[in-house]
This record gives sequence, structure tokens and C-alpha cells, in this order.
Amino acid sequence: MMNPEMNGYYANPANSVYMQAYQQQSPYDQAYSAKGINQYSDDYMQQEEEWEREGVLDPLWEKQQRKTFTAWCNSHLRKAGTQIEEINEDFRNGLKLMLLLEVISGEQLPKPDRGKMRFHKIANVNKALDYIQSKGVKLVSIGAEEIVDGNLKMTLGMIWTIILRFAIQDISVEEMSAKEGLLLWCQRKTQPYKNVNVQNFHMSFKDGLAFCALIHRHRPDLIDYDKLNKDEPLKNLNLAFDIAEKHLDIPKMLDAEDMVNCIRPDERSVMTYVSAYYHAFAGAHKAETAANRICKVLKVNQENERLMEEYERLASDLLEWIRRTTPWLENRTTDNTLPGTQKKLAEFRDYRRVHKPPRLEQKAKLETDFNTLQTKLRLSNRPAYLPSEGKLVSDISNAWKGLEFAERGFEEWLLSELMRLERLDHLAKKFKHKCDIHESWANGKEDLLEAQDFKRCKLNDLKALIKKHEAFESDLAAHQDRVEQIAAIAQELNALDYHDAASVNARCEKICRNWDLLGTLTSKRRVALEEAERILEHVDSLFLEYAKRAAPYNNWLDGAREDLVDMFIVHSVDEIQGLIGAHEQFKATLPEADKEYNSINALAQEAHHLCQQHGLQIVENPYTSIQPIELQSKWMEVQQLVPLRDQTLQNEMNKQKQNDSLRILFAQKANVVGPWIERQHDQIASAAVNMQGGLEQQMQRLRTMEQSLSQYKPNIDELENINKEIQEAMIFENRHTGYTMETIRVGWEQLGVSIARNINEVENQILTRDSKGITEEQMNEFRMSFNHFDKSRTRRLEPKEFRSCLISLGYNIRDDKQGDADFQRIMSIVDPNNTGHVSFDSFMDFMTRDASDQDTADQIIQSFRVLANNKPYITADILRSELPPDQAQYCIQRMQPYRGPDAMHGALDYTSFSTALYGESDL
Repeated sequence: MMNPEMNGYYANPANSVYMQAYQQQSPYDQAYSAKGINQYSDDYMQQEEEWEREGVLDPLWEKQQRKTFTAWCNSHLRKAGTQIEEINEDFRNGLKLMLLLEVISGEQLPKPDRGKMRFHKIANVNKALDYIQSKGVKLVSIGAEEIVDGNLKMTLGMIWTIILRFAIQDISVEEMSAKEGLLLWCQRKTQPYKNVNVQNFHMSFKDGLAFCALIHRHRPDLIDYDKLNKDEPLKNLNLAFDIAEKHLDIPKMLDAEDMVNCIRPDERSVMTYVSAYYHAFAGAHKAETAANRICKVLKVNQENERLMEEYERLASDLLEWIRRTTPWLENRTTDNTLPGTQKKLAEFRDYRRVHKPPRLEQKAKLETDFNTLQTKLRLSNRPAYLPSEGKLVSDISNAWKGLEFAERGFEEWLLSELMRLERLDHLAKKFKHKCDIHESWANGKEDLLEAQDFKRCKLNDLKALIKKHEAFESDLAAHQDRVEQIAAIAQELNALDYHDAASVNARCEKICRNWDLLGTLTSKRRVALEEAERILEHVDSLFLEYAKRAAPYNNWLDGAREDLVDMFIVHSVDEIQGLIGAHEQFKATLPEADKEYNSINALAQEAHHLCQQHGLQIVENPYTSIQPIELQSKWMEVQQLVPLRDQTLQNEMNKQKQNDSLRILFAQKANVVGPWIERQHDQIASAAVNMQGGLEQQMQRLRTMEQSLSQYKPNIDELENINKEIQEAMIFENRHTGYTMETIRVGWEQLGVSIARNINEVENQILTRDSKGITEEQMNEFRMSFNHFDKSRTRRLEPKEFRSCLISLGYNIRDDKQGDADFQRIMSIVDPNNTGHVSFDSFMDFMTRDASDQDTADQIIQSFRVLANNKPYITADILRSELPPDQAQYCIQRMQPYRGPDAMHGALDYTSFSTALYGESDL
């Protein structure tokens, strides 16, 4: 970088000898030769390629480097008040080249030659190259002659070497080389930004987001990164270049259109421009360091001020607490009561155990914090801290001594006061305890003695009340001594001048008045209890007689009511006639029952009258819960139910006669239909076992059975109608027949299913015979073998039965592990779903497949190949000409187009179609 002291010198062009010499030179010079200088001496960065004299730059890269390097040179030359227009022309005389090196290095170069001849120019360029070499840089094939001759490639190579040495070499990040360090700096600065991934100095900067991210990272006020779009690279690049030039003083070294249009931007141009960003933002790092130093100093000062404020706050709080607590400790008066004195003692102990210890710690902390604060101030070269008036450590210590002085003797004074009040408190508690016991005992006694509860009692309860009253009289005499003790304690408290003597006297007087009243009420209650006992004993005898006679009569009424409303279920005329006879016998007992009812009711009326006459509560009969009103209600109900029962029995008689007619009608029809269905079942079973005649003959017989079954259907319908009437009449049994509608219905349905299943089996056997070449004798043999081992006639075989059936048909299944394995393989074929049994259809399919020559996909493919004249494809025209129309259309719709090399238009793939028919492809 340029020495800041030379800024003013170069700002005036007249002060530069290079500028003066440049203005005096002729635009035309003679050519001289100069030798090139090789490679950097310190090897801090290797050049990416050698600049060969015969090489030709990529036109786009040449354009980018020319513009970038020109802008970079002018960014330094303008400090000396000059600039260049054409980089390959303006450096030919060496004057501006030497001026550029002085500006960027801050050092003085040798005085240039003032001549205008070619050798003067070569000499000036060599001085510049020698200076570059003195800085530890080696050039590759770059000589003064090429620069003087205006060789663009050599000039760009020289400027790139200067940029590397003076703009990029000093960049160091984590001890990496300049290029790697600059790349790492870009990666770290742009890492948080989306759509930015800096991996190089060409493609990573092409969309402009990397430049925008670098600006936003250091100056977020200049650009709103979130609004940028990766798909607008031209806009992004122009935005970054304009902001860098306007606000960061970084000249526009790159062209946005060149960056976007070229396949790969020039790496040296991008590195030169990015290094300008690095140096522009290096100053921000210095400002950040200065700010951190200021923050550190301010943080120390703020911490000291916080400690001062904390000391002031704690000192004020502690002094205020001492001010409030000292008068309380100096007060030596009580409220002359034991609880009040005990409360004050508890408060003192709470003060000693709870309140004082943390205040003592607070005092110690104040002293410690004060010493710590003074030490920090001294170490940081700050003046010593002087607390506010009255808050010095010595002020706090004096206040604390005054607190402890007031505290002395306070506890001894409280204990002596407690001893004085304890004796009076003991007498007061004893008085209160005895009064509480007496008042608790006497509570409610007046109401109890004045109560008329005995008028609402039964005899047994009244006797219990008399016993209870006798016990109370004994208890009353025993409490005489406690009342006398209460009076004596009250007199002693008055003599000792108890502070609450007035309330003691009032309570004692109240207890004495209550005691006299209890004695008077006790005598009156005894007389009333004895009179009530005499009356209730007579009422009790009436209740006992009522209970003895009411219970059996009530039971008779309940039984009669239950019988009269009892729901009966009969199924014949004989049963209903028996119920009518029993009812007539019951009606003959009703007059005697009416007489008994009147006698029982008279006993209840007499007891009720006695209670009303003497003012006693009419209590319930203790010997029974049966009330007269209940007997009356039940007797009236029985009298009303008798004629209703007569009508119900007569209606049931008529119903049973009608039901019997329906039973006979159903039995006559069922006894004909049932045997017919059984005969049909036997015929079907016989046909399935015997298998007489050919399959066509068996089919004819089954079709005949199916037709006869359809013709017999009206008989079933007629029987269903009769059964509907029986169900509506709630008839559940029929002694005239052994058949029920359910058994006939199930037999009819099974008959239809059996015929349909046999027809289906014979049809499948005919189809199998015709398609697979199985003889009818083989089919019959398979079927007879299956029926032989199907003992349960369920149309399926268990594994053990199936194995025996295979052996009977000639299969060699050995009784060893190999035989078991062979049998399991067969089971996996006939029972793929692992149901645990073999159905008839699965059995027949297995046997016919095993005994026939099946069609295969290869056979169908060979047949199509014959139709296609040995071509690997077939056309729709051939299919329509060789196959029936519907089958030809079926093939055309499902065949895939043929994709082979020799395919013609409309060719169809018959190979994949054939394999799909047999499940061998995904078609």
C-alpha cells in the first residue's frame, strides 16, 4: 500500500519527475531488446501459467483483464493526479509504470531517463522491472522490449504480477497463501447467505450474489440482500459495482455484461476486484478493534458504578432496618396478658433467629464490597470511592452497636413477666375448663326436659325414656360438686384482681341460675312419663292381637291377587279346562274372607281412638307393618279381579280350540312335503356315488331333478303361509307331526344347492374332458376316489384323507421324510391359501392337470409365429383374416407395439401377449 505521507506529493502532477519526463517524450520510439525475468523468489504464490511470447489470449478474457487492470492502475494513479487510457500504450515509456510502483509501494524509485529515444524507454521499464524483482518477485518471459513495443499480453502479465505482489500477497487468513487466504475470507464472509457458495474466483461470482453478500456483510445499510434474485445476474452485478464505486470508493473494474455473457469469467480479473473489497473492509476491522477497546474500558467503569450503587442501596436498607428495630427493643411494656407476653417473646426470638442473621451478613457484605470496590478503583487508576453522608462503614458500625445495646436485657425482662402472669393464667384456664365441661353437659338439657317427645313414642321407646330420665337424675346430683368448685375459683380470681374478672363473674352467675332451673324441670317430666306409660300398655295389647290375625289374612289376599292376575300359558283345551275348575273352587271361599276382614279392622279402630283421646301420637303397630288401609285396598281388588278372571279363562278356551285346528292343517301338509324332500336328497346322493352312464346322461338326470324341484315350489309356499298363521298365533309345538317349517326350509334350500353344485361339477368335468383330453373313465375314477375318502360328505378332504386318496390313485408317496416333503409340495399346489383342507374343485384341477398335456405360452407363441410367417411380429390384418372377429379384436386391443429393429408400421408384439396370457409377464 502507498505511504500516506506521499498522498499530497502525488496529488500535484507538477511534483513528479515521471510526469515531467512523460510530457517531454516523443510518441514514436525505436525498438530495443530486453531480457525477461523469471519466477518469484519467495515462492509465496505460483503463477497459474507461463506467459509465452507466441501465446494468444482468449478475446473475452483479454477484454476483462484489460478493463480490470486499467481500472486497478487508475485507482492508484489518481492519487498522483494522473491515469491511463490504454494499458498497452501508456506504460511503453516506463514513466507511468514507475509512478504506479511508487504510489502502491510508498517508496522512491531511481530517477527516470528524460530522453525520448527507444533506449530511454527501455531503461525506464527495466528500472521498474528491477524494482519488482527487488521485492522478491520473478517474472516469467516478460522483458522491457515487449512492454515498450506495446505487447498487450506481456503488459497484462506484468500488471498481474504487480497486483499479486502489492495487492494480494499481504492477504493472510489462517497462515494460508494469498489466493487461498482471499478465497477463505470470501467463504467465511458469505457463508450465512443463501444461494452463495464461493469455491473459486470465476463461476462463483458470475451471478453477482457473492459481491452483494460481501457488501451486505460489512455494510447492511447499503443493500437489501433478501430482495435479490439469483435469476437476475446482470441486475445483481450492476448493483454491487455501483454501490462499491459510490460508497466504498472501489472503481468499477469489471463489466457486468462480460461477466454474464462469457462462459467462464477471467479469474485474475475477479481476484483483482475482490482484493479491492478485502482492503476496503480491512479498515472496518480496525474500527471494530478500537470500539472493543472503548467497550472494555466502559465496562470496567460501569461495573464500578454498579458496585457503588449497590453499596448505597444496601447501606440505606440496613440503616433503615436498624432505625425501625431499635425503638421496639427499648420498649419494656406488655398488655398484662400471658398470650400477649408470649407473642412478644416469640417476636423477639424470631428477630434473633430470622431477621438479625441476614442483616449481620448484609453488614459483613457491605464491608467486603466496600473493600473490593476500593481495590478495583485503585487497580484501574480511578479515584477512591467516598459514600454518601452517614453511610460510611464507621457510621454503619456505630448504628449496629446501638442496636445490640438496646437488645441486652430484653429477653430477661420478658421471662420474668411471663412467670408473673403464668399463675393468673393457670387459675383462669382452670375456671374456663370447668365452666366448659359444665356448659357442655348442660347444653340442651332444658330443651330435653321440656320436650313432649314421649307423646310420640312407642311403648318400648317410652320405657327407654323413663330409664334414661332416671339416669339423668343421678347425673344431676353428681354435677352438684362441680358447680360449687366453679363458684370457689371465681371468688379466688376476684380476690387476686384478675384483669378479666367481670366476665368470670357473669359466667359463674349464669351457671348457677341454669342449675336451679334444671332441678324443677326434672320433677315435672317424671310425672308425665309415668302417665303415658299406662295408656300405651293398653294400646300395645290391641296392636298385638291385630298383628296375629292380620298377617295370615294378608298372605291369603296376596296369594289370591297373584292367582287372579297370574299369566298362564296353555297349549291345549285340557289344560284350560283344569284352570277353570280351580277358579270355581276359589270363589266358594269369599264369604268367610269378608267376615274375617271386618273383625281385624275393628281392632285397629279401637287403638286409634285411645291415642286420640289422650293426646298421644298415633304410632305404627310395632308387631306388623300391615296397615288397615292396605288390607282394605287388597280385599276390594280381589273382589274386582274375580269376574275379570272368569272372562280371561273363557277367551283362552276359545283360542286353544282355534290353534288346534291350525296344528292339524300344518301337520297334514308337512307330512307330505318332508318325505318328498328326503327322497330327492337320497336320489342326488346316489347319483353322485354311483355315476351311472356318461357325463351327458348324468347332466340330463340332474336337469330333470332341477325341473321337478321348480314344479314342486308351490307346495313349499303353501306350507310357508300356514306356518305364518301358526307363528302369528304364537303356537310353538305340534304333536300331530315331527316336521317343523325350519327343517323343511333348510332341506329345501340344501336340495337346491346340492343340485346346482352337482350340475356345476358335471359341467366342469365335461369342460376338462374336452379341453385336456381326459377320458370319461378317468374322470369317474377321480370322482369315485374323492367320494370314497369324503366320509363326512363335506365336499372336501383333510390332508390325511387326501394323502390316502393319492396313494389309492397310484401316487408313490413314501412313508418317510422324502415322502412328507413330496406331499407338502402337492399340498402347496392344491391348497395355496393354507386353509388346511382340499376342496373337490382343487382336487379335480390337480388330477386333470397331472393327467393331461397342458397348453403353454411357448405353444401359443409358436402358433402366432406360424400365422406371422416366422416373423417376430404380426399385423392387425393377419389377425382379422385368420381369427374370428371378436378374438381378433381382443388380440389387437391387448397386444403391445413391436419395438424390434425390423419393425414395420402397425407391427404387434405377440410374444409378450402370449406370456401375459399365462401370467409370465406384467402385461
